[in-house]
Amino acid sequence: MSEKTIKDLQTEVDEYISQFKEGYFSPLAMLARMTEELGELAREVNHQYGEKPKKSSEQDKAIEEEMGDMLFVLICLANSLNIDLEKAHDLVMNKFNTRDKDRWTRIEE
Repeated sequence: MSEKTIKDLQTEVDEYISQFKEGYFSPLAMLARMTEELGELAREVNHQYGEKPKKSSEQDKAIEEEMGDMLFVLICLANSLNIDLEKAHDLVMNKFNTRDKDRWTRIEE
């Protein structure tokens, strides 16, 4: 598989969603879906790293798959609101590199 940019991911998801008459769900519905997916991710992390083992009857889902579900819904939400996630990322990194630049203890070189 070749490397994909965030823009590539946004385009790929948009092409997928564009095949269907229903299109993107409403932002509120997608936020609810993202919350649902976050719960599934939290459950998997808790099973693997926390104190709550899975029941023997529960299906094993990978953390990677749950993160993929979260990413898909986040991209859908961003696309529906015409948000460029690369620009959103740059805004956040700028904030971390300016406002929060001395917030954490740096590793000595």
